Amino acid sequence: MRLGVLRALSCGLLGPPGRWSCFSALGCSSKITFKARRRMSGPGRSSINVFNREMKKKQKNWAASLEDAHQYDYLRDEVGRRVADRIYDISRSFPLSLDVGCGKSHIAEHLNKEIVHQMILSDISEESLRRRRLTDVPTRCVLADEEFLPFKEKTFDLVVSSLSLHWINDLPGALRQIQQVLKPDGVFIGAMVGGDSLYELRCSLQLAETEREGGFSPHISPYTAVTDLGNLLGRAGFNMLTVDIDDVEIHYPGILEVLMDLQGMGESNCAWNRKGLLHRDTVLAAAAIYKEMYGNADGSVPATFEILYMIGWKPHHSQVTSVDRSTAGATGAANDVILLPE
Repeated sequence: MRLGVLRALSCGLLGPPGRWSCFSALGCSSKITFKARRRMSGPGRSSINVFNREMKKKQKNWAASLEDAHQYDYLRDEVGRRVADRIYDISRSFPLSLDVGCGKSHIAEHLNKEIVHQMILSDISEESLRRRRLTDVPTRCVLADEEFLPFKEKTFDLVVSSLSLHWINDLPGALRQIQQVLKPDGVFIGAMVGGDSLYELRCSLQLAETEREGGFSPHISPYTAVTDLGNLLGRAGFNMLTVDIDDVEIHYPGILEVLMDLQGMGESNCAWNRKGLLHRDTVLAAAAIYKEMYGNADGSVPATFEILYMIGWKPHHSQVTSVDRSTAGATGAANDVILLPE
């Protein structure tokens, strides 16, 4: 893998050292790490600083290292498959692609090398990369913070991302970086958690905490609203935009199982203003409220994940006559956003 790093450097895939916070190539026994000149997120270091990125890195590493970690991958696997379906619906192949926040290669495992010839897997979590799945697509791993992509401009034909961007502090900046590393006429296909996700859990915790403690604190991180997504993509420089929504409803025995699975997914809250612990009485009250307000006849409770899918193209002169590009039937008009309901 050491040779793989040298090839990446010599082929011009990587940008100047100041562009990334941490870069490594992961192999069976060797690792090369380049330290950044740019600091990680921390209190007061950025004008947009909602999430503790170091905490998120620890959460993802811990979750990936669990002996039964595969039991918590069901949502990532399903969303990764749906992102892969959108790649197959584009009538072209992609010589070089990038997965931003790849986890255990939840998208790449659903692809074949006839469509995607090679993929760079990038994630902030070293443990996730070490436990990546076998894929038909040749892959290389880069350990990097999604907020600071370490790649040169106009490098990739395709960039994908699944269930990672909702933890980014500066989402507009991250989308601009993705647009910059794409070649002209390259495409970005992403999926992220939307603003109405886990509304059942959010409401139950707020009501219980207000009743037992006289007020409530944020226990679920803020998410991007679908109405903002098209504007963000347009501002980042993408055109021929498509945004659609899926509601994925998962049933659990109770609120404790919901919280345990979120932790096992590495999806615990990492906002700087999060409250450390929930009181036992508050959790019991929230469990009762959850079942009373949302419970099913069989005693289970639902947890709804709103998944926002997005497709955006980097501008190119050939797009004036290109119409049939993606599953959503996006037209060739620049910055034309098509919203597709479930």
